[in-house]
Amino acid sequence: MRIASFNINGTKARLPRLLEWLEETRPAVACLQEIKCPDDVFPAEEFEKLGYKAIWHGQKSFNGVAILADGEAPVEVLRGLPGDEEDEQARYLEADVKGLRVANLYLPNGNPQPGPKFDYKLAWMERLHQRMQELMAREVPTVVLGDYNVAPDDKDVWSPRAMAQDAVFRPESRDAYRRLLNEGWTDAIDTLNPRGGVWTFWDYQAGCWPRDLGIRIDHLLLSPEAADRLVAAGVDKAHRGREKASDHAPVWVELAG
Repeated sequence: MRIASFNINGTKARLPRLLEWLEETRPAVACLQEIKCPDDVFPAEEFEKLGYKAIWHGQKSFNGVAILADGEAPVEVLRGLPGDEEDEQARYLEADVKGLRVANLYLPNGNPQPGPKFDYKLAWMERLHQRMQELMAREVPTVVLGDYNVAPDDKDVWSPRAMAQDAVFRPESRDAYRRLLNEGWTDAIDTLNPRGGVWTFWDYQAGCWPRDLGIRIDHLLLSPEAADRLVAAGVDKAHRGREKASDHAPVWVELAG
């Protein structure tokens, strides 16, 4: 069973590419980030034509997450990350689907740092840590996936020196990510590609895509019950090179059973 994540960078702008990817790869569950639309204009009917049912948590012009499932409707568990009643940004959606608990997230970027955006990022990661502790305690197969906006290690960026002042690569961000792993979560891509050099994002600027100057910030974290079923994980890199593509490539994990 393939569970995938794709920061689509706007469903309206990228819908042809998104539908193309769904048809070609046919994941059982597809989690989207940066849908960038309010709830009432999310193109659910376009996904239904392909056999996917969806739930979504939208926001006008920014953010937004959605979970699509092939042939069945995800059962929503949680909309929005707990821990801050004043946080109105649409960045988290959790559901039960196909025997799994799936949490889809779009973690704050945090730039420029230092500053309030970076403070918000770190506070959001602490809230995520608390929620993932609760999910771990349930002892059921769980996948927490999406755009984490964190490059965990030097091997996850094309140039540590060039990325040194970026919020996605700051020590505080990386330490917060490691705290998640220390709870027992498995980074699927890293586990199967321990040497690194696997990118999921290439900036539109400075010729990053043709020069392959990428970073790995999209992750699939597995609870022990899900990690026991890990078969494969990868990046659909070719989709980044298509016309009017997102600046992210889809990432996926294959689970047995």
